[in-house]
Amino acid sequence: MKYSARLLLTIAVLTITAQSTSAHFKLLEPASWLIESDRGDPQKSGPCGGSNTDWGKPSYIISKAVGGQKLHIKVQETVYHPGHYRVALAVNSPNELAPDPQVATKDSERGPLSVSAVIQNPPQIPVLADGLFVHSTRPTGSMEPFETDVQLPNISCKKCTLQIVQFMAEHAFNNPGGYTYHHCANVQITADPSKPLDKAWPAER
Repeated sequence: MKYSARLLLTIAVLTITAQSTSAHFKLLEPASWLIESDRGDPQKSGPCGGSNTDWGKPSYIISKAVGGQKLHIKVQETVYHPGHYRVALAVNSPNELAPDPQVATKDSERGPLSVSAVIQNPPQIPVLADGLFVHSTRPTGSMEPFETDVQLPNISCKKCTLQIVQFMAEHAFNNPGGYTYHHCANVQITADPSKPLDKAWPAER
């Protein structure tokens, strides 16, 4: 009985520790390009999710949006962790997306631990918005979704890649993904003919 109690206590501590060091989030809007679990997995690998053992199953969903207008973003953090989010857009390929945010770290018993990450201000193409939903206080109840609108460039593309990444502070290095979790959505954007095209963005090939 004592052994069983100790075993259960050890499992509980390990579970709590794992939850406190591994953030997770789901992409709710626009719809994710992968079928996500209740916790949002698989999401560790960049640039668009997956993991070393599960690259995920495509949802085949392509959302539609109008260029030059705002797009609603909605994410649900399923396991709390301090940090912030960034939104970026690739016109032709996920390879056009920016590298994960540059991270400052400190030494710890578990190795390098993330402290902060560079926030683009102002954002530079292909980043649309950075430093979103900054939070550092553990919620006492259920976590409400984070929501905002981001401005799209006035461009057209049949299947742009919209990327939402979460930087995690106070986090050990993940393999893969480092200190960042990743989700993407496929979005068909049609330029608003009443507005000039944003020629700074790559042309659709």
